[in-house]
Amino acid sequence: MKNLKQIFATVFFSAFIAISSNAQVKVHANQVTDHELTVMNQLATPSVVSVMPVSALLNAPGNEALRAFFFTPVKDRNVLKGKRIAVLAADGFEEIELTGPVWYFKELGAQVDIIAPKYNPAPARYGLSSPEMAKTHIMAIQYLQPVGWIKFDRTADQIKVSDYDAVFIPGGAWNPDNLRYDKDVIKFIQDFNKSGKLIAAICHAPVVLASADILKGRKLTGYWNIQSDLKNAGGIVYDVPVVTDGNIITSRHPIDVADFSKAVENWLTKK
Repeated sequence: MKNLKQIFATVFFSAFIAISSNAQVKVHANQVTDHELTVMNQLATPSVVSVMPVSALLNAPGNEALRAFFFTPVKDRNVLKGKRIAVLAADGFEEIELTGPVWYFKELGAQVDIIAPKYNPAPARYGLSSPEMAKTHIMAIQYLQPVGWIKFDRTADQIKVSDYDAVFIPGGAWNPDNLRYDKDVIKFIQDFNKSGKLIAAICHAPVVLASADILKGRKLTGYWNIQSDLKNAGGIVYDVPVVTDGNIITSRHPIDVADFSKAVENWLTKK
């Protein structure tokens, strides 16, 4: 058994050294002791997580309207022709909350750009390993499971209000947390709000609007876990699929993607 432990330790720490080379971590696998291995076993947890595949969401009982939204061909592909929409997103965005509206808006003829915060790697001492593609892509999740990457078009420090007719922010618990800390994102949202142009946010994303301090007295909704945060930010919160208040549209959850997308369409076609 001890030999097996030593083999496991050698493989584990060899892999660890490989992914941590940029941080100049110096560990010798042949020096791993039983005590160190015991500690590592207590620090690590099984990689089994909850997941929300798109196929499962669309085929779940009660989501027939959501399924029809995606699988019914769009009749007029020029409804949003000439409209420019920015998607503000970072690592940890909920997959269907970005890909769903983006697909729909493009089907209607809109130009859609994905905008991410400027790449800012963590200090080496944080022990965070990121793939090279993190410089040009952002990571999607399905509830808690990372599932893929999508390329962004521009970074938040490169855009201005006059570039777009609308902004929308997908949810995902990690994505809004990354966005709300970025000064370029917050400044852009504040300026966009002053312009009166549309700002749309779904699921956890309204917390970014809270950080931008634009929710006082506004009617909105959001994921159940953040509704108290939205109230604390001065918002008037409703537990309904979608709320439109002036230039702000909000929704609660991936099951609301169809209502959310149609609300954005309606807002833009009335202007």
